[in-house]
Amino acid sequence: MSETTKQRMNRTDVHPITETVLATLSGCEDARLKQIMSALVRHVHAFAEEVQLTGDEWRRGIEFLTQTGKKCDGIRQEFILLSDTLGLSIMLDAIHRQQDVAESAATENSLLGPFYREGAHDEPFGANIARTEGEPALFRGRLIDEAGKPVPNALIEVWETANNGMYEGQDPDQPESNLRGRFRSGPNGEYAFRSIKPTPYPIPTDGPVGQMLLAVGRHPMRPAHVHFLIQAPGYDTITTALYSSDDPYVESDAVFGVKRSLVVEYVKNDSPSDATEWDLPSPFFDVHRDFVLVRSSGAAR
Repeated sequence: MSETTKQRMNRTDVHPITETVLATLSGCEDARLKQIMSALVRHVHAFAEEVQLTGDEWRRGIEFLTQTGKKCDGIRQEFILLSDTLGLSIMLDAIHRQQDVAESAATENSLLGPFYREGAHDEPFGANIARTEGEPALFRGRLIDEAGKPVPNALIEVWETANNGMYEGQDPDQPESNLRGRFRSGPNGEYAFRSIKPTPYPIPTDGPVGQMLLAVGRHPMRPAHVHFLIQAPGYDTITTALYSSDDPYVESDAVFGVKRSLVVEYVKNDSPSDATEWDLPSPFFDVHRDFVLVRSSGAAR
């Protein structure tokens, strides 16, 4: 690092232009908005000064953001993908978990991802959501609170990619609601559904975010995972995922979503009676995972 760069980074004074812009926020009556906008101005200006940003580079940056917006549609949210690949999405979760240590008992969050969409079908306990080929897998466990008591009638929404690395909403060749479903936990908090063992896949590289990753020498791969969105009255919503322990990208997720507590082992179950009970071929992958929900602030205990 050059001495000039060090001097810029160590400066505590504010550039006159920055002061002028900050002064325009003095009339903002929303204290939180004023705090956010003031910090944004200071950091953006400091960034431009630190790297000595040129006009041409900033125009290219504006074009990048413009193309990011144009790539968004009802299925794909390129700005979420940008937030994910910059580590900002998972950073927000880390900040808020650090602020509220009471949540430490809960199942950790992961990323919602850019391809979540509403409208999954309601499915009965143990239903098979796989309508395309793959290695059969059974997912089962319980929803419990911090004291280990069951959380019944919670809404559990799940989704994953097919073997071609695409979500149903991306791929017109997949059947409707393939590898997506909504379930309710039972009286003892139990849940179960049949699906397939997930596979790793690349985030889309046909848009500006994927091109940015390739330009800076990063791979676009996400490790195999199944998304879970869990909601229950009186409890904080969990947005999480289960990652496969044998995946080659579990240590280098392109969007930094993997947390050690969310890595699970896919165990081969070769019990003929279990296969018959769940209407699955033998052997199949068997994944046991409980989810711990935390009561919302102010909720009755």
